[in-house]
Amino acid sequence: MTQHGKVHQKGTFALADLLENVRKNPRFEETGAITLFIGVARGTNQKGEKVEKLRLEAYEEKANETLENICEELEKKPGITDVQIHHLIGEFNVGEELVYVSVAGSHRTEIFPVLREAVEKYKHEAAVFKKERVVDAEGKTTEAWVSEQQHDSQS
Repeated sequence: MTQHGKVHQKGTFALADLLENVRKNPRFEETGAITLFIGVARGTNQKGEKVEKLRLEAYEEKANETLENICEELEKKPGITDVQIHHLIGEFNVGEELVYVSVAGSHRTEIFPVLREAVEKYKHEAAVFKKERVVDAEGKTTEAWVSEQQHDSQS
């Protein structure tokens, strides 16, 4: 059985894999629409600093459990046939994909609110941690762990 929520090392999972997972769901024949959220590494942070790289790490066992639970919970909503959350970990350059979230359902009106809920839930609940490498105006490079809560207004 395919896990609907999982952490993957960068390079081992891609958008095509997510779509294949959605199509493998036994309820796919009920699906009339699929919506996607693809999170990418942003080039500036909340403070306006230039982000050079991101490093994402996870407490994988806990993160996998949390992501799977979110998917299972949201799939119980009326009209929803599939929810997938796949978070990548490793080192990322600006513009690279970090996370894929998909929601499939019978009708488009049912899936958009659930997609937003899935994104908000994983950002607040999953044990995934982000370290930014930033470059200041003088060219000095520093690294710091950042909280998703610091980025909520930007994401």
